[in-house]
Amino acid sequence: MGVEDMSEDLTTSSSDNDLDVEFDEFSSWGAWFCSMKGNEFFCEVDEDYIRDGFNLSGLSNQVPWYEYALDVLTDGSHSLKNEVLTAGEEAEVEASSEILYGLIHARYIITARGLNRMLEKYKSCDFGRCPRVMCSGQPCLPVGLSDVPRQSTVKLFCPHCEDVFYPRSKYQGHVDGAYFGTTFPHLFLMTFPQLRPEKRGEMYVPKVFGFKISPLAYSNNTKDTGGSGRHVRTRGGEEKESRGNKNAGSTSTSGMKKSKQQTG
Repeated sequence: MGVEDMSEDLTTSSSDNDLDVEFDEFSSWGAWFCSMKGNEFFCEVDEDYIRDGFNLSGLSNQVPWYEYALDVLTDGSHSLKNEVLTAGEEAEVEASSEILYGLIHARYIITARGLNRMLEKYKSCDFGRCPRVMCSGQPCLPVGLSDVPRQSTVKLFCPHCEDVFYPRSKYQGHVDGAYFGTTFPHLFLMTFPQLRPEKRGEMYVPKVFGFKISPLAYSNNTKDTGGSGRHVRTRGGEEKESRGNKNAGSTSTSGMKKSKQQTG
């Protein structure tokens, strides 16, 4: 092994030790996970909720290394802490732990306790604000476009314009939308109806030189004029269509014939 390889190993081991020290500062794996950059949308799920098997129904079929991942989330309460795994297997278990926590999180935030925890984050604008100008900085809520994992990333739902947007942070933009689900923001506003903003109906109005643009302005430009035809406005204000050189030539020919007949 070369000097460079040894230095890389030392750097990796030291970073792992720093990570362990940081993890020890938190009361649970969920608290540590929520503190990581990009996971600001998550709230901490109660361990009692995770330990209740009824709340985990059906998840074992969706998460690889399920038992090991559950053991990580509950800090070894399932007696798998002494299991010996390779480095690759440990990485897979860690990834499965994040998936399992995300799917549990989607169920937890639609419970009474979960809704109240998300309420605190909503009041603090932890989810961000609507980028639409007419919404005047309306706080948003996270939403998934699918309840199936790995289908789409998390989006932001604006209660005012009722549209969805991408998160501003690139780290939050990689979070799976299934970890929040399609139900949460709408159930949240039904549970706390006082938070629903008043619909002001303000819309941006396009103008040219201070005048509103008529919808006909776009339809006239896109109308099918039959190939190379153009619209020509005459002095009287009537709109006539020129069909190109071919039609112009036939028109001039017919005109010459009529003039010959008149002179003859």
